Amino acid sequence: MLTRAWMEVDLSALARNAKALQERAGVPLIPMIKADAYGLGAEQVAHALEFLSPLAYGVATVAEGAQLRGAGITRQIIVFTPLLEAELDSAHAAGLTPTLGSAAEILAWSRYGAAYDLSIDTGMARAGVPWRDVGEMWDALAKFPPAAAFTHFHSADAADAREEQEKRFAEALDMMPARPRILHTDSSAAIVRHERSSWNAVRPGIFMYGVGSGEEAGLQPECVVHVRAPIVETRWVEPGDTVSYDATWTAARRSCIATIPLGYADGYPRNASNAGAATVRDHVVPITGRVTMDMIMLDITDAGAQVGDVVTVIGDASASGAPIDVASVAAIAGMSPYELLTGLRGRLRRTYRG
Repeated sequence: MLTRAWMEVDLSALARNAKALQERAGVPLIPMIKADAYGLGAEQVAHALEFLSPLAYGVATVAEGAQLRGAGITRQIIVFTPLLEAELDSAHAAGLTPTLGSAAEILAWSRYGAAYDLSIDTGMARAGVPWRDVGEMWDALAKFPPAAAFTHFHSADAADAREEQEKRFAEALDMMPARPRILHTDSSAAIVRHERSSWNAVRPGIFMYGVGSGEEAGLQPECVVHVRAPIVETRWVEPGDTVSYDATWTAARRSCIATIPLGYADGYPRNASNAGAATVRDHVVPITGRVTMDMIMLDITDAGAQVGDVVTVIGDASASGAPIDVASVAAIAGMSPYELLTGLRGRLRRTYRG
């Protein structure tokens, strides 16, 4: 038994989520496994997705791509963050595909004679060549044509914004000497709102990891991430007694308070203090007082739980109805589910099933 908190990753659920997206999109996947697969473990996630024969994997840094190569991943790996010229040697040595957005970048990469993807900015204003300027790159694109082209939606869950950006993307493609063989725009949110992709690849991310795009989306994911911790101590407090820093919780009755070895240093959000919940013995138990760096206190008065019982603070709680899936906990804490997932690292030991 693990004596501190841990993260349990259901790789079977992750694989089913990815397969559902591929079936809906009708085209191959470019799974985004940047930031260590959103904190779940890039090597394990990549191996779990190999059965789908993805077109490529997406990362954010050369180091992330090199790590996957070291783990035996031979498939194409695309680096979606712009690279400095000093990084190009390392990227080429690891067999990575950069995303380029200027004639100068294309010229610098051309000396390797290797493939690249053209990054087209259609409204995100983060990276890539502005769609209206693609024609100015005609000479570079004609001499060193890209293997693929893509854009990134700034509001993938808003149909009007998607349509406007796709229109701009199509305009940019018409300015090129030749249309690249591979074209992709759709993230998770766009995939679940499209019946079929408009292009020939899609780039799913957070949906694979168990976070959907709202009840109105056409597809809902299975839960993938479960964060658990054992109860390490219990105590009874009397009416009027307070719990945790700043005494923000006061017992209204005689209450049994449990302590679990998990805190914001492990990635659980401090903003869930006095608002979040957990489950133990099929009971929903509230967080009492401030979430501390290393420990959280819970009111288990009605749960009958004891030292050693395992508490789930993030995960599937369909039986109890507790709001502890990633999206719900993030909402309670006033943060993005992306932020919550990628922050669940620190001391949390990862375990895998499936």
